[in-house]
Amino acid sequence: MKARKFNWPIWSGFLLTLIAFLSYPFVFVWFPVTRDFPWANLLLFALAIALWVVGVRRAFALDRGHQAGPLGVVDRPRPRRSKITASILATLSIAVFGFFIFSTFILARRLPASHSAPQISQKAPDFTLSDTKGKPISLSELLAPVNGNAPKGVLLVFYRGYW
Repeated sequence: MKARKFNWPIWSGFLLTLIAFLSYPFVFVWFPVTRDFPWANLLLFALAIALWVVGVRRAFALDRGHQAGPLGVVDRPRPRRSKITASILATLSIAVFGFFIFSTFILARRLPASHSAPQISQKAPDFTLSDTKGKPISLSELLAPVNGNAPKGVLLVFYRGYW
């Protein structure tokens, strides 16, 4: 009985595709450096694409040295099951990658504009939020004079999609 070679590149490429897809909403969205532009996910997808290519080439390559004929070693095509599995996994991986690109770069641009948000250098309305210790603090408290000195201002930073 002949041992079959396991096509690990196509399976690991598919697994890496799923990790790259799921890591953005569950891990990388929490960090501004990877939330604003998903470079880490695109790097994972690039590695997955390299593995897909190797796995598909391996599935469709000829096996060498399995049959010995009167003229020496004869090449034999791989089993059909290997080709079908590689094709299905590569197609699913490409679909996942396409959905990631579509949802991240195209659908994100279709988010409605916030017309009532304050513009740059416009005075913000008074609001109250919790500080890092959970104590409520308002904008008017931050702009109040401290020890007779007028405050220099308050910088507000809004992160897109961070809600």
